[in-house]
Amino acid sequence: MIELEGVPELIDPVMVAAFEGWNDAGDAASAAVAHLEKEWKGEVFAALDAEDYYDFQVNRPTVWLDQGVRKITWPTTRLSVVRVGGDKPRDLVLVRGIEPSMRWRTFCNELLGFAHELGVELVVILGALLGDTPHTRPVPISGTTSDADLARRMDLEETKYEGPTGIVGVLQEACTHAGVPAVSLWAAVPHYVSQPPNPKATLALLNRLEDLIDIRVPLGELPEDARAWQVGVDQLAAEDSEVAEYVQTLEEARDTADLPEASGEAIAREFERYLRRRDNPGGRSRPGRPPRAGDDEEPPQGPGPGPGPGPGSGSED
Repeated sequence: MIELEGVPELIDPVMVAAFEGWNDAGDAASAAVAHLEKEWKGEVFAALDAEDYYDFQVNRPTVWLDQGVRKITWPTTRLSVVRVGGDKPRDLVLVRGIEPSMRWRTFCNELLGFAHELGVELVVILGALLGDTPHTRPVPISGTTSDADLARRMDLEETKYEGPTGIVGVLQEACTHAGVPAVSLWAAVPHYVSQPPNPKATLALLNRLEDLIDIRVPLGELPEDARAWQVGVDQLAAEDSEVAEYVQTLEEARDTADLPEASGEAIAREFERYLRRRDNPGGRSRPGRPPRAGDDEEPPQGPGPGPGPGPGSGSED
């Protein structure tokens, strides 16, 4: 039995999780959960025992000084809770940590134990992968699930992926087997500019999360950070003719693939998003059309295969 002291009864709770490591290209996913914690002042109520799941030679602890006293912070996964205000309040259980080094099944079962005790209705796992996508276009976001019924109800893709996976895929499958509805949201990060941070991909994940669970996230400085990031990459690409030519090739491929989306319906969806955010900038949406996870963009596409397996090149689980 998991003891949860100091955690109030939650309202329609949704668990939102992200893990640094293989499935977090550009730190886009973990930065999204960190943004939610910061904007809504999340209060940590639990942390998994680092000894159980981490190899400290791979993920080393850090030492720091607190008023002259040396302290150590151990790599782990922490859980916090935030309340989303608005006409229809809702609680989010935020899970942020590092992909574990070992005992993945036990790790997932422990997180599911928290989900059960807190009455979590849905688990949303954020991830980011490297792809053949240009930095100058909207970040492709795909929403996937292993549950065929959930895919139909929430307008998601039913995952067909086969191959190596990370903790995102393992946790999603653990949720499915435990009867907990689970969804993964994936951002495609340009492989030629994969180093963190990537605020543009973080922003895209948060926008899709808003639509999926019917909330409004205060974005703070994130939109400006995303614009500054793109300007910076533009400048770097302009200094290298080969990179500039490659980016142009990716743009042409992306524009061709997205041509059917350049329609009145797509423009209407974007205008509807603007109206929802204007009317309720920092809470749950007012009653209206149920959000559709596929509203914004197509799944990651590109002119050819991306880089081989490696950090951030994880699959769409």
